[in-house]
Amino acid sequence: MPAIVALLQDDALGAAREGDNMVPYFAAYDVMMQENGNQLIVGVSDTRVVATYQLTLITGLSLRASRRAQIESVRVASELRGQGIGQLMIEDAVARARTGGCSLIQLTMHKSRTDTARFYEGLGFTPSHFGFKRSTV
Repeated sequence: MPAIVALLQDDALGAAREGDNMVPYFAAYDVMMQENGNQLIVGVSDTRVVATYQLTLITGLSLRASRRAQIESVRVASELRGQGIGQLMIEDAVARARTGGCSLIQLTMHKSRTDTARFYEGLGFTPSHFGFKRSTV
């Protein structure tokens, strides 16, 4: 878990919003693994965690009751970016979504991540929607 959280902290946004206390991360992982259709994928090189993403399969009624996949928290170790790891992860996510019966794969990202937007567009994603967030606290 510390290696995964370190990847989440490995940029300006993550450094400001992630913490060092591992207890809530372990608790969240336990809940995630109990939820159907929720997967945490971890990329390892030798014995080092170098990449991660979360994939959630969602059954819904819109788009003729299409099943979709939601990708979250895509991270590659900063010193390994630009080497094709991110593309391999997205290809893996698409394959997992297809196997899970999904006809659509979607993601959100912070709008300040302009390089990341170009990356996703290069992989065939289109910026088709606006997203909104609101705290419940």
